[in-house]
Amino acid sequence: MADKLLSRYEEIKAQVNFHNHRYHVLDAPLISDLEYDRLLNELKQIETDHPDWITPDSPTQRTGARSADRFDKVRHPAPILSLANAFGADDARAWFDRVKKLDDRVEKAKFVVEPKIDGLSVILHYREGLFVQGATRGDGQVGEDITSNLRTIQAIPLRIPVSPSPNLPIPNYLVIRGEVFIPIKKFEELNRKLEEAGQKTYLNPRNTAAGSLRQLDPQLTASRPLTLLVYQIVYSEGGKIPTSQWEILEYLKALGFPVASVAKRFDDLESAITYTETWNEGRDQLPYEADGMVIKIDDLNLAADLGFVGKDPRGAIAFKFPAREVTTTLNDIGVAVGRTGVLTPYAMLEPVEIGGVVVERATLHNFDFIAEKDIRVGDRVLVKRAGEVIPYVIGPVLDARSGKEKTYQPPTKCPTCGQPVEHFEGEVAWYCVNAACPAQLVRNIEHFVSRGAMDIEGLGIKIVEKLIEANKVKDVADIYKLTKEDILEAVTKKDRKTKSEPPGKIADNLLASITKSKTQPLSRLITALGIHGVGEVMAKDLSQNFIDLDELGKIKVEHLMQIQGIGPNIALSIVDWFSLPFNKQVLKKLKSAGVWPEGKSKTEKKDGTLTGFTFVVTGTLPTLSREGVKEFIENNGGKVIDSVSKKTSYLVLGENPGSKLDKAQSLGVKVIDEDELRKLAGE
Repeated sequence: MADKLLSRYEEIKAQVNFHNHRYHVLDAPLISDLEYDRLLNELKQIETDHPDWITPDSPTQRTGARSADRFDKVRHPAPILSLANAFGADDARAWFDRVKKLDDRVEKAKFVVEPKIDGLSVILHYREGLFVQGATRGDGQVGEDITSNLRTIQAIPLRIPVSPSPNLPIPNYLVIRGEVFIPIKKFEELNRKLEEAGQKTYLNPRNTAAGSLRQLDPQLTASRPLTLLVYQIVYSEGGKIPTSQWEILEYLKALGFPVASVAKRFDDLESAITYTETWNEGRDQLPYEADGMVIKIDDLNLAADLGFVGKDPRGAIAFKFPAREVTTTLNDIGVAVGRTGVLTPYAMLEPVEIGGVVVERATLHNFDFIAEKDIRVGDRVLVKRAGEVIPYVIGPVLDARSGKEKTYQPPTKCPTCGQPVEHFEGEVAWYCVNAACPAQLVRNIEHFVSRGAMDIEGLGIKIVEKLIEANKVKDVADIYKLTKEDILEAVTKKDRKTKSEPPGKIADNLLASITKSKTQPLSRLITALGIHGVGEVMAKDLSQNFIDLDELGKIKVEHLMQIQGIGPNIALSIVDWFSLPFNKQVLKKLKSAGVWPEGKSKTEKKDGTLTGFTFVVTGTLPTLSREGVKEFIENNGGKVIDSVSKKTSYLVLGENPGSKLDKAQSLGVKVIDEDELRKLAGE
């Protein structure tokens, strides 16, 4: 057993050293922070149980990897140390219990909480107030001279204090530690510009910041949106500096350095832990990536007196958040089919824990994304999950490729129904346009019966699913063939609005709602069909140009494009939909069931007092519902659209408006209320 454990120990040492080199020297990690921490903790535990096994080459016996050879070496005036990790409140309390046994003063100590920014540590040297040198952390003893690159970062003052103050003492020699990073919004903007230029985008802000600082050409560094926050005085000569961490932050801020605005001081550990835990949930509010918070004993003399355990200072601990970016293996790529027929690729992953959740699947956005990122089956990929957002693949870890990975080819046929898929020019998505596709059926029916379409009240998704399972509904037209017995078969106690409501009443009400829907206008039926690119506004326009679906189904692309607002893609989508045999069969069944409303021809269309005006509605109006105001405007010849533009005539404003009001004001669109709308209509 001992021999087996010793062998495992040697294996882990080699792995951790390898990944240290990849992370600290090459800036090209192959595993996530979470995976690395697990390896290191396993190593530490073995060494705790078998201290006689510890050798000088163990990663625990040094603070990091040696620096690369591209820059001149800089020896730090004091060790630049890392911190031990806590993976929850219990770990933080255990740390506190350990250190208070060493010194009675810890019991009454105050604590400072600061963000643990996921960036690159830098060491800034100031002599007589002038910035003279900057270096990377390196192995904690020796780093790399990146002075020229750091000078390009605007947040780093070239002289301190930035605002002269006679009451602010400046040591002759001052060495400060900070973290360089790229703000999240700036990173997204950078990638967006690169994408627009057809260039390769970056995986994450941390790697981008690290790579930017290690450019041999400072101009390249200057082109990147780098900034920093400082948090420690490493060394000083010829002056007096504060002796508490909170006062250090205030002092650095007074000198002109940026410090974390979310840093706070607390009178006890429990308050510090509570505050730290709030940022585990609220970390998306931070403008930078943070993988935890740091809890520090405020009294720096006390912290120094506590000494070290191994290479970790006892006076502080890193409270780590659950990882949201991890690496894992892409085993395969699957394809999901949505209600509108959109084919969406997804990653089938080697199971991995992200943020406390085991993830086996993640979205790949679209087929263009796979091609642009050159994502291959078998790749080691970086996966992210933020909050409740669906996990998604950021991109492949190119350095981890073995050559066995396989290039992915998008499907030419729908993976569910086997029908050919279509791709419209200028669009990213690929579509299955077969309305009979089983993958689309539930959502198609859900859309068909929705309020903006046929408005069949009571036909919820649970009942729809059960009707499909019972083979009572195979398409939307089958809704009009349903009997009371069919519905009773699908309704259970769980589907009732109240326990006392008999299923027979539900069935009667639903059948009545189905019958009522037959009187819906042609525009509603066109909306309900779910033709790609045809929403409520477009459906209204089509209903005013065609007598019925027979006439619409015979129209050619070039004729459709003569209607205002219909481009080639939508025109082609309409023609393709009506050409499919299954869709023709659905229309035949609808007509047979009496669901065949007539629209208005051009000659029948009458002008009204609002003819020629377009309206956008936002908020809740006093007397008119959302559907009611649309009907009112359209009955008076006006047109209702969804989004505000320069061509919008009026924004109709109700209570609790959304962002549409801001946009209307910025574009100079006139804003009116319900009373003014009625006056425009002549009431």
